[in-house]
Amino acid sequence: MRKNIRKFLPGENTRMMLIATCIGLGAGLMTIVFRSLVDAVDALIFEGGASLLGIGQGGWRLLLLPLLPLVGMVLLIPLSLLFPGEVNGYGLPAFLRKVNLENGIIRARSIAIKIIATALTIGTGNSAGVEGPIAQIGGAIGSQAGQFFRVSGSRMKVFIAAGAAGGIAGMFNAPIAGIFFAAEIVLLGTYEISSFAALVIASAMATVVTRGWYGEMSVFTIPQYSVVNYLVEIPLYCLLAIFIGLAAVLFIRVFYAVRDRYREIGLHPQLKPLTGALLIGCIGIFFPQVMGDGYDYMEDILHGQGIAWVMLTLVLLKILATSITLGSGGAGGVFAPSLFIGAVLGGAFGSITHRLMPDLTAGSGAYATVGIGAFLAAATHAPMTAIFLLFEMTGNYQIIIPIMITSIIGTVVARKFCEDSIDTVDFSRAGINIHEGRETVILKSLKVGAAISDEVDFISEEANIKELLQIFSIGKGFYFPVIDATGKMTGIVSLQDVKNILHREEKERIAYKVGGICNRNIIMLTPDDSLFAAMQLFDIKGIEEIPVVESLDERWVVGMLKRRDVLDLYKREVLRRGISAKVGSQGLGSR
Repeated sequence: MRKNIRKFLPGENTRMMLIATCIGLGAGLMTIVFRSLVDAVDALIFEGGASLLGIGQGGWRLLLLPLLPLVGMVLLIPLSLLFPGEVNGYGLPAFLRKVNLENGIIRARSIAIKIIATALTIGTGNSAGVEGPIAQIGGAIGSQAGQFFRVSGSRMKVFIAAGAAGGIAGMFNAPIAGIFFAAEIVLLGTYEISSFAALVIASAMATVVTRGWYGEMSVFTIPQYSVVNYLVEIPLYCLLAIFIGLAAVLFIRVFYAVRDRYREIGLHPQLKPLTGALLIGCIGIFFPQVMGDGYDYMEDILHGQGIAWVMLTLVLLKILATSITLGSGGAGGVFAPSLFIGAVLGGAFGSITHRLMPDLTAGSGAYATVGIGAFLAAATHAPMTAIFLLFEMTGNYQIIIPIMITSIIGTVVARKFCEDSIDTVDFSRAGINIHEGRETVILKSLKVGAAISDEVDFISEEANIKELLQIFSIGKGFYFPVIDATGKMTGIVSLQDVKNILHREEKERIAYKVGGICNRNIIMLTPDDSLFAAMQLFDIKGIEEIPVVESLDERWVVGMLKRRDVLDLYKREVLRRGISAKVGSQGLGSR
């Protein structure tokens, strides 16, 4: 009877698809809530405040503009005090750490925190984007689903990525871009077919929800452009890609330099966002385009309405404004600022080239459109996300070739001068290669000395075969260090070495010394080597034990490292970190 019932129950993959569907629906709903709250804060505080203060009248009233972003940061203070460490700053690197290096446990309250904090930051004119936070919101929904169904760590990672895909897809009305955002940025390019299917379903369902609410309109209305002359414009797009790659490096370095500077300033943490808001307001007096997400001005740029010198100035000012907002403690992401910088840089380049060669080049709007994708790719080192985002936004097959070329070249140039993307700088500073994954990071953090036993059997190189066989009969391993008269290791002997001479006559066997049959080409480790290096040697050499010496110069044997001991220590460390994370989250929840 039970066997018959099981036939009608969904299999593991089917259950994952059903859960991914629910995650996508949740991400789509939260996208609507998020966008609605940002618009509400913008209408109530920024536009309403500007009207109340008469800022639109110009003159001395423009000096009141910094009060608007300041209000947003003041309102952020209670939230920051209630949830310290969860509100302020650029949160995507911490999110990636939870997904790829930790257990993927994200609290449900982070959904509300990200929505409110980011809406207060961007809706009041501070320079940041909603796309990074919506990816974290979607990821939190995925994490909650994983916790509810008590899934494994690898499945939890898939569910979080599925939620992030749904958030990006819903925000941009771009399901394919959502998939590649999750695959390239959240999963760091490591995923299987089954997990890819979950990303597809979640992204599609989130898009269905947002299209049902907003219709099929994209974030930007982009005119249809074409390449006027491939022989002339493709080299120009390549040149644009180089400028964009260098600008992305500048953005990354300024972003972290400003954040580091703010951390060194001896102000109260709650006052730092206020100073950032005042600076943004002061910049906004002269260049209001840098305030908020900048989408309205980007729309003008995409329609070819920008002025070259203004756009070039805005490249630098938007980099500075975004760095100040997030570095001082405002909440938000860098996705929208990256789109803005790419648009104005591409627009300025296109304006200049079109003025020089009006009959051979497209208008500045075409270069601005391509610049959006290229700068996003260069800053995040995620070219596929940028390519598909622009393709879905334009729906234009002709412009897809310039987008592909500039995105790839821009990413290559950015990586040449800055190996880290804007999301991975903190990991490199901490000596962590996040692309290696949690397992490698744990193994690299553990030392060989913690896994070896002090009990080690070794044998003199002057011993005969009979004595060696006795060691094998009572010893616990299969490999034994061979030492000289001073006690230093000179070789290693295994049972295989003995087998090679066992077929010989007894008189001949007795004549052999251990030093004559041992292997002098020794693979060694020291107690300070990492277990990751040890596992690499185990795999490459196909052995189960490696001798450990005090140092490569002083070969005093301190133990033998066994593969099983490495795996045992790794499992204990994973368990310890999991328990610590659980206890820590419970402690925070009780505050």
